Amino acid sequence: MGKGPTRTGLGWRGWLGLAAALLLLNFALSFVGLSPTPFIRPAAQVSIEIALVILGLALWAGLRGPPPGALLRVLALALTLLTLGRYVAVTVDGALGRPLELYWDLAHVPNVTAMLLEAMPAWASAAALAGAVLGSVLIYLGLRWALGRVGLAVGLARPRRVLGLGSAALLAVYLGGLLNPPLPGARWFAAPVALTYAEQARLWLAARARAGALPIGAPAIQSDLGRLGGAHLILVFLESYGALVYDRPGLRERVAAAHAELERAVAESGRAAVSALVHAPTYGGYSWLSHASLLAGIEVRDNATYTELLTQARETLVHRFAREGYRVLAMMPGLREDWPEGAFYGFAQIYGEQALDYRGPDLGWWRIPDQFAAARLKERELHAEDGVPRFVFFPTISTHAPFRPTPPYELDWGRVLGAAPFDESELAAALAVRPNYKDLSADYAEAMAYAFSWLAGWLRQAEGSDWVLLVIGDHQPPASVGGREPTNEVPVHLITHRRDLLDALIAEGFRPGLTPERPALGPTHELHGLLLRTFDSGTAVAADEPGIDVPRARSGGEVGKDTADGLGVEPAG
Repeated sequence: MGKGPTRTGLGWRGWLGLAAALLLLNFALSFVGLSPTPFIRPAAQVSIEIALVILGLALWAGLRGPPPGALLRVLALALTLLTLGRYVAVTVDGALGRPLELYWDLAHVPNVTAMLLEAMPAWASAAALAGAVLGSVLIYLGLRWALGRVGLAVGLARPRRVLGLGSAALLAVYLGGLLNPPLPGARWFAAPVALTYAEQARLWLAARARAGALPIGAPAIQSDLGRLGGAHLILVFLESYGALVYDRPGLRERVAAAHAELERAVAESGRAAVSALVHAPTYGGYSWLSHASLLAGIEVRDNATYTELLTQARETLVHRFAREGYRVLAMMPGLREDWPEGAFYGFAQIYGEQALDYRGPDLGWWRIPDQFAAARLKERELHAEDGVPRFVFFPTISTHAPFRPTPPYELDWGRVLGAAPFDESELAAALAVRPNYKDLSADYAEAMAYAFSWLAGWLRQAEGSDWVLLVIGDHQPPASVGGREPTNEVPVHLITHRRDLLDALIAEGFRPGLTPERPALGPTHELHGLLLRTFDSGTAVAADEPGIDVPRARSGGEVGKDTADGLGVEPAG
């Protein structure tokens, strides 16, 4: 007796089955992620959505009898969608360190998926795809079983009362937590997944309806670029280069040798460096927001602002250099398709994947190693004898997540341009290493060490050339490297042999050397005005556009002796 269901009760086995069903249902909408992995774990919280489902089933059974199978199947499908939505939300938040923005993120899902699959062996890619399909089916079947146990229970008087009253009590406690001030117990509940979907819908509608929020016009900053003296200016946006490289002892130690080699290359090539930190407008991704902020001189923190920016006739940094006689170029080894944004910025030529004519082996999803792109730029543009200075926008790709495979660094820069740029053994070793998605910090450190290595080699290749090299991070690496604690600070370095230019930047808050120090100068977009005024030969006009804070420029004049001596460089020729 007491083992099976009766007219009013379940029996002890029925109660055990019901308890298991309730735990499964609650877990489906309350789990949390194990950042930065794709795994999850239970949380000691209650899903108010499951409580509402159970209360609804209890009321249905009390009024109309046991819930039919069709209703339970519909509920199982709805809960499956909520479960998958919660999984995507918690894993994206854990991996990138920012919430999901479905309106903007959805467009990048195909490329991101292809990139991740490229970084995985074929069997792992197939297993991941099969696992996603099978996992979705198992979630549905598990939820359908659990709802079946609940449906059986609410068909009986005593269990129905227990479930109905218990769910009503939880609803009352949850609503009490929404009061101001909230009643105790609000923290017992997981954030409703339905509200996540609702928030995505709100963001979707807001993004589509957004218009006129961006100031019209360009920063009115005069600059004749005279302090550059006709030197090439190469703006390298180093992918995923964040202050984390210097803040985390483990990362700092892993890149120390390559960083020291870059410092030696700067000195041995007759140059010096100054460095600072700025606040990037994005974190863990969306590099183009940082690119636009610096080039356009206005803060671009989201894709809605970016999209609206592209509709404006606004002078950019590119236009300014073009007006002063520079040939303005974009070196974009990661560009595989047409890039209409290039017309907005004003580039005269864009070197994408096809124009670069890379014939070496594919290095992951992005194919082209940064060292090759730098070598091709030097070959085609920076050694030209036409007397025209170059402005080059160069967003790198080899340090893009998931950071593998990391290209080998080739000492022979001429070989890099050929069809066999690497030794077979080095190439095989690089391709054999797969990303460690549980902890990408070691992969990230090796990729950053590679970046420092090719930058050092590039400077040595350009010994005696009149280059001004501006290196800036686009954003911190995603949370899968550094967790959610880091700020959005990114380093910026200027490397040149022109000590008057170095001195002017030090007066604006930069520090000598290649190790940036706090405090940060400000947001990335303010660097637009700072650079233009610093590059000016001495006459500057303050910006008058609202919202653009441009630092005061120093007047031209003799370089301070202590600064020049400390940098150890000679005057520009």
